[in-house]
Amino acid sequence: MGKEIRNQIGIITGAASGIGSAIALRLSEKGVKLALFDCDKSGLKKIKSLLSTECETYIVDITDEKEVAKWINKVGERFGKIDILINSAGITGETNIKSHEVNSDDLRRVFEVNFMGSYYTSKYVLPWMLKNNYGRILHIASISGKEGNAGMLAYSASKAAVIGMAKVQGKEYAEKGITINTLAPAVIKTAMVDALPNEQVNYMTDKIPMKRCGTLTEVADIATFIVSPECSFTSGFTFDLSGGRATY
Repeated sequence: MGKEIRNQIGIITGAASGIGSAIALRLSEKGVKLALFDCDKSGLKKIKSLLSTECETYIVDITDEKEVAKWINKVGERFGKIDILINSAGITGETNIKSHEVNSDDLRRVFEVNFMGSYYTSKYVLPWMLKNNYGRILHIASISGKEGNAGMLAYSASKAAVIGMAKVQGKEYAEKGITINTLAPAVIKTAMVDALPNEQVNYMTDKIPMKRCGTLTEVADIATFIVSPECSFTSGFTFDLSGGRATY
């Protein structure tokens, strides 16, 4: 490919904690200059202090299309290009609840963050990538988007939508040097998971042949490969990170 990941420009949403912050730390180690998006100002400040490369932080509501467009274009103007987008921002919404009892407003909110947020960011990043005929977009989905987790209708359906979007986008830009993939983790040890009811976590963990949660290090490692120049012949694909749960 003739490209190196060092000195590339990457945007990460949901970067103040959990999976987003773990990926930010790993990409910084690889020499990537970062723009971190989140609503958590103090969390962003903390992560920025730990990074070894140039970094700008932005307080962004990814459910607001105009705001997303404004800040992504600011990043492009600031750095002159955008090479990488990782959509890590996400919420579970209400869980451990049957579908007929789901609150419709909660479902809409989960879709706004998990699906629409990922759509908006990719929509406004893609023109910057097309300028250079190069880019890497990674949407963080979930194993629940492939299999569905009982008691998690909003989350599972929104992540299934993200997987479907990546399949479409991966085909649309395949000849432009831009790859667009998803990563489907099983349950990962994060603060978001710690906040779930034990019954819900046990339900998910029991389905994993390895009988454990994944780690943030494991997520960061595979995500870094997916957005690297070396991962050049895979697009529209959902990478597995499920401890053997989803072998398809």
